[in-house]
Amino acid sequence: MKFKIDNQQLQQYSRLEFIAKQVVEGFITGLHKSPFHGFSVEFAEHRLYNSGESTRHVDWKLFARTDKLFLKRFEEETNLRCRIVIDTSSSMYYPEIDVNSEDYNKLKFSIYAAASLMNLMKKQRDVVGLSTFSDKLELHSQDKSSTIHHKYLISELEKLLNNPRIQVKTSAVKPLHTISESLHKRSLVVIFSDMMDNTSNQNELFSSIQHLKHNKHEVVLFHVVDKNKEIDFAFENRPYHFIDLETGDELKLHPNEVKQSYIEQINSYNKQLKRKCGQYGVEFVEVDINQGFHQVLSSYLMKRKKMK
Repeated sequence: MKFKIDNQQLQQYSRLEFIAKQVVEGFITGLHKSPFHGFSVEFAEHRLYNSGESTRHVDWKLFARTDKLFLKRFEEETNLRCRIVIDTSSSMYYPEIDVNSEDYNKLKFSIYAAASLMNLMKKQRDVVGLSTFSDKLELHSQDKSSTIHHKYLISELEKLLNNPRIQVKTSAVKPLHTISESLHKRSLVVIFSDMMDNTSNQNELFSSIQHLKHNKHEVVLFHVVDKNKEIDFAFENRPYHFIDLETGDELKLHPNEVKQSYIEQINSYNKQLKRKCGQYGVEFVEVDINQGFHQVLSSYLMKRKKMK
């Protein structure tokens, strides 16, 4: 997804915050133009203008984009408490990119998706907190809805973008258990991870995911992947030099020699992960980093509506 950067607007927002804002505005505009008209209006804190009403609170910017009249809503209420959890281990830095380019690796995609979700939550005055983990819990912020808190979370996400981590393993079990114990009020927990965990006992990993469901929390696991390479194993017909980003281990081989076995094993693991999530009542969403942010925003929107 490409954006034309307005330098004047960048003076008011960081690049991450600006692009997240653009993503959300485009998403909401698309919903307003879609058949799911009432659904999008409710979410965007607007309602249809009725003939004869005062035009004082008409959203004229939205009218310019949609050619329809909506009134802004100003209810002072908190609708949702959300905890965003991001896997920051080294495998999330695949594929290798220039962070200032328009390309995405798994972590950059997750950060921009998280920033976009935060922008949606800010519009709704929802309470949001951020946690990041690799082989341990790296960050666990408070839950707040203020503008200052929002900017703090954006700044923490930007630090992740600008400071790549080398050979840091994934070990989600302890961090997820710690996060579970810290959530005292009913929350929506949104996880971004490739789930390439180094835990030797997969049942421990699945148990930590199940723990997130205690106290009636709702959980969405966005399984972030580069589908072309990591699932379909679509490499050219030539020798490659593969490097494990989390351990540094190196392997030279021809992709065609292992492709069938690899696909069988990765599909088997992903099916097991999806099945376990289904058993625990965790919503599992496979997210391809090459398919844009709408797949994340629409899934979140559906879950949020069910929780109201």
